[in-house]
Amino acid sequence: MLMVAYDFRHIDAWVFDLDNTLYPPQMRLFDQIEVRMTDYVSRTLRIDRDHADHLRTTYWQKYGTTLAGLMAEHGVDPDPYLDHVHDIDFSPLQPDPQLAKNIAALPGRKIVYTNGSKPYAEQVLAARGLGGLFDQVYGVEHADYRPKPERAAFERVFEIDGLKPEAAAMFEDDPRNLSAPHQMGMRTVHVAPVAQHEPHIHYHTDDLAYFLSLLA
Repeated sequence: MLMVAYDFRHIDAWVFDLDNTLYPPQMRLFDQIEVRMTDYVSRTLRIDRDHADHLRTTYWQKYGTTLAGLMAEHGVDPDPYLDHVHDIDFSPLQPDPQLAKNIAALPGRKIVYTNGSKPYAEQVLAARGLGGLFDQVYGVEHADYRPKPERAAFERVFEIDGLKPEAAAMFEDDPRNLSAPHQMGMRTVHVAPVAQHEPHIHYHTDDLAYFLSLLA
């Protein structure tokens, strides 16, 4: 426990991904979003749902997000897409007072950075009882719609924020999205039920609230 705290002693900025990081994946919020993504792709490109679902996953793998693929290959306008896919039911989310307490106890700035939109992120935070805890919330729109894991996306958001990566930590459920932060000098934490052992991952946790309690 002391070793964990020691490794984070220089950190004064804490950057959190949103989906499946600030809420556990078993709440299955992203399942709703994936259905709406497929629906949007199907209607916009005028293709059947099976083809649309295939493109959704293919673009996510190739470009980092389905949206990035739609923009690159079909010139899709990002804002209507973001509005549509994030129009979901937030009732599966439950407040987490312990997580809120442990985030509040962290020294320095607290930031959310998501490949979703800022308005969507703020709704998730409110449903989780985490509203008002973060100094800033950044969405994909702040990165000029470039997605994580692109390093340019991180650089753009951190430039806006004035964040110094060498004094920051990144918490993410997608291992791909920790590669660029690691290259930039950030401390990286993979938040997921199953660990993945990669050189760009410093720590893994399947319980974010507990892990943060080691750092306060």
